[in-house]
Amino acid sequence: MLSGLYLITDDNHDGALPERVAAALRGGVRIVQYRDKQATATEKLTMALRLVALCHQAGAILIINDDAALAQACNADGVHLGQQDGEVTVARALLGPERLIGVSTRTVAEAQRAAAAGADYIGLGSLYPTTTKGDAVVVGLEGLRAVRDAVTLPIVAIGGIARDNAGAVIAAGADCIAVVSAVMGAPRPELAAKELTLLFNRRLPSPQGRVLTVAGSDSGGGAGIQADLKTITLLGSYGMSAITALTAQNTRGVSAIHAVPPEFVSAQLEAVLSDIGTDTVKTGMLLNAGIIAVVAAAIQRHGLLAVVDPVMIAKGGAALLQDEAIATLRQELIPQAYLLTPNLPEAEALTGLTIRDEDGMATAARALQGMGAANVLLKGGHRAGDEAVDLLLCGNQLHRFTAPRLATTNTHGTGCTFAAAIATFLAQGRPLPEAVSRAKTFLQAAIASALPLGSGHGPVNHWQGAKAVTRDL
Repeated sequence: MLSGLYLITDDNHDGALPERVAAALRGGVRIVQYRDKQATATEKLTMALRLVALCHQAGAILIINDDAALAQACNADGVHLGQQDGEVTVARALLGPERLIGVSTRTVAEAQRAAAAGADYIGLGSLYPTTTKGDAVVVGLEGLRAVRDAVTLPIVAIGGIARDNAGAVIAAGADCIAVVSAVMGAPRPELAAKELTLLFNRRLPSPQGRVLTVAGSDSGGGAGIQADLKTITLLGSYGMSAITALTAQNTRGVSAIHAVPPEFVSAQLEAVLSDIGTDTVKTGMLLNAGIIAVVAAAIQRHGLLAVVDPVMIAKGGAALLQDEAIATLRQELIPQAYLLTPNLPEAEALTGLTIRDEDGMATAARALQGMGAANVLLKGGHRAGDEAVDLLLCGNQLHRFTAPRLATTNTHGTGCTFAAAIATFLAQGRPLPEAVSRAKTFLQAAIASALPLGSGHGPVNHWQGAKAVTRDL
């Protein structure tokens, strides 16, 4: 049965189409529909043969748009027909019973006719207004629900679908979401495909989604690996870990650090990723350049969606990142980050900027994005004022998240906890702005209910924080 992310190609991108499709396949695309309105027949066959090889190597399938003869010639997995672009029976006679045949539809009647004619799946759209087809009729979510009730065939929803509205399409009954510009027009097709693919995780049973944390161990339990695994588990996902350092610490501070050799960090990562795999990875305390290098390499090699928390200094003032490692962080890890989550001192250290207000926060976020991070969440907890304001630079759009500032010293592990919560919600199929919003609610409740453990900076209350955001999940 067809399911997952369905990519429709647009044009040849000046010869880069195979490379962009390959990147999208690494990001999780399961079906590719080759469509090219401009190429000659010979050019189409040449490209189709290349795409068949790429798709089959990735375990995906290739569908040809409107041309059953081309599908047969290139040994594609099927053909997709428009309402005026051929009959299912004719395509079936040419391609045989094993190839897939899809039909574009807009109404219940068209969907039922396609099913009666022997189609294997239907395309339905446009779900939303779209820039790629100006004359598209908008079916909407209600139209999708009506067709879902009327036919049992897999439904590929198409038209105006992007990261922030795709979840509603999946919830309304689509088996696949078809996209064009949301992936093909993205600066990094692999990341764009990955974040769309994760949206299907909301259909999984609990624990929903896998999260790998790569961080140091906090013997006091308030931060690091311990805080991350508490967060991941209480929010309903499956947590795994790769430990980068052992620390002797409590609420008063860090008294000793024992680094894990980079080779052993790498061995932990490969043991998890070669077997269980992960949907998202969250990095915290990485300590030195060698560890940063192996973590960055693993993220790139496995095409992971990474939430990078650039941990530099503990609450008590201990350095958790060696000075000589900052250059490696900038050059090797930040360019691999799907989301970078620095606080204000960390952002200033990374950019060299002085941040005094929200305009300065926005400038710093753009500077960090210029270093290669796809998205940046700049946390404003260190600023004065009645509100704690965080800015999310999501692509080129700024989102503002606020919460009342709480008068408490029990804030140990807030950065680790926040980043782990975001990674967890992403793994559960929430788009980035929603994942950040939910994580902010979780953290605020965890701080507000923190227990006065120890005599220094006490830990937040992960249990109560989780209860604040899991009631509606």
